[in-house]
Amino acid sequence: MNNRNRVCPVELSRSLDNNIRKWLQNPIKILNPYIKEGMTVLDVDCGPGFFTVPIAELVGSRGKVIAADLQDGMLQKLSMKIKGTELEDRVVFHKCETDKIGFKDKVDLILAFYMVHEVPNKENFLKELKSILNFNGLIFIVEPKFHVSKNEFNKMVKFAESIGLKTIEQSRLFFSRSVVLKN
Repeated sequence: MNNRNRVCPVELSRSLDNNIRKWLQNPIKILNPYIKEGMTVLDVDCGPGFFTVPIAELVGSRGKVIAADLQDGMLQKLSMKIKGTELEDRVVFHKCETDKIGFKDKVDLILAFYMVHEVPNKENFLKELKSILNFNGLIFIVEPKFHVSKNEFNKMVKFAESIGLKTIEQSRLFFSRSVVLKN
């Protein structure tokens, strides 16, 4: 497996969830325009919950967050983080399969932050995301500029459009390439 398709090990999860990152990539600022109270949001490759916890706050008590990850260790770290809080009732944990998410319920928003470049078959991944998205639902994809070239990112967006997703926004995030797609 090449370095571009490597999953971040649980032992390095601290690097994914720290105050410096919160300062550079404030989850509430990034997600607030897309998340409304009562929504169901899928956080793909949730890791230790850098985005999951703020999503759970934004969806409110009537909403739900599906925290999906390939690694049990990441799901355990997130579980410990929210244990005993009101957010515990809003987060559903889902362990992904090796080659697919494997989640069948419909969702309003899917967040794929800094993870699509780790997926070996991006076309199948995007098709699966589309299949679990509600009508008019959104997919928010963010990729790091230092891993994904502009050409690679545009190729991914074009494929997403070819399967029926519509680009509604390409926002600017620190050291990132991002797109919001609508079903």
